[in-house]
Amino acid sequence: MASSIDLTDRFDVSGPTHMMPTGGSCAMKIDWESEEHRRCVVACIVKGTYILESDRSMCRVQAEALAPAWWESFHFRLMEVLKDDSFKHKGDKFIFGAIYEYAAPAGAPPRHPSAPQYVVAFRGTMLRHPKAIQDVFLDGKIVLNCLKGSNRSQRAHAAVDTLLATIAKRKESCVVWLAGHSLGASLALDVGRTMMEEQGLSLPTFLFNPPQVSLAPAINLLQPTEVAKTDLYAVNHLFKAGLGLIHTPHRQRMEKLFERLSPWAPKLYVHDKDFICQGFIDYFEQREQLEKRLRGAAKSATTLSYRDILLYMAGKDKERPHLLPSATLWKNSSMDSEACWLTQRSNAHGLQQWWRSDRELSLIPRDYKYRLA
Repeated sequence: MASSIDLTDRFDVSGPTHMMPTGGSCAMKIDWESEEHRRCVVACIVKGTYILESDRSMCRVQAEALAPAWWESFHFRLMEVLKDDSFKHKGDKFIFGAIYEYAAPAGAPPRHPSAPQYVVAFRGTMLRHPKAIQDVFLDGKIVLNCLKGSNRSQRAHAAVDTLLATIAKRKESCVVWLAGHSLGASLALDVGRTMMEEQGLSLPTFLFNPPQVSLAPAINLLQPTEVAKTDLYAVNHLFKAGLGLIHTPHRQRMEKLFERLSPWAPKLYVHDKDFICQGFIDYFEQREQLEKRLRGAAKSATTLSYRDILLYMAGKDKERPHLLPSATLWKNSSMDSEACWLTQRSNAHGLQQWWRSDRELSLIPRDYKYRLA
């Protein structure tokens, strides 16, 4: 059994070394007021959700299970496992997410005000999994912007709804965080957006390498100058603004939707060399440039997408935009210069980078807010 273990799944080998116990201490070093530590803890919990499914599929139980260390090290307990059905066998279920509850050890102080009471985490695509087709199918739904209609999305929404309803009945004062990586980030994004739109709840949301389908990777491969790139996006946004004038009901609906969603600002953790999430980087950075140059067109153009406009023209108005009005974008640009090109791109989309220390990363945070006026 030991020979088949992927060492990257072992917390003691691959976990956040800068937070590991030292000097004879057995307790993790957790500073909940630190943005760095909050990021690392949540990334580890998401990693644990991946390994939950690996443990299940490889029949690793009890002492052989590798997943628990990824959340128990931070004083969380597994509260509920979220499962999806297999395509072929409805009774064959596999894990795509989990709910974790903070459980302070005996004798320890109560939960820190900056710490969550619950974390709802969703894993991403597992290409080496025997049922990888399940995840790849949903990746296709992300490309088509229709993930919301999937069984997995509905079960994710139902789990969070039930959790929030239970908290309300108990009249508890607690914090629920949402988190996910890649495909799981899209699920967390969709759930968080729904909570804000329908219930006015701004749940802290951590999105690691969230997918965004756009032409940004293709444009970046051409290596245009910053001036040429800005001009290209300006023309693109002006064209969208023009379409918005033609399709006024759709534009007004999207603007109102952005206004409702604007108080919610999820945290997006992206790498500038990751093709899958480059769309978010370019969307926010170019939106900021557009607001400086063409403020009149910016408000309309940044709420619109060609996909949504085409669907509207076909009589299928979207319930939600796949773009975000507000966010905090954490962009990492660190790269192993000695690795091959393929390894560099794989690492750029990897979850493991996000539990590394700030000193190891070239992180640049930026807050983006949607202008209501």
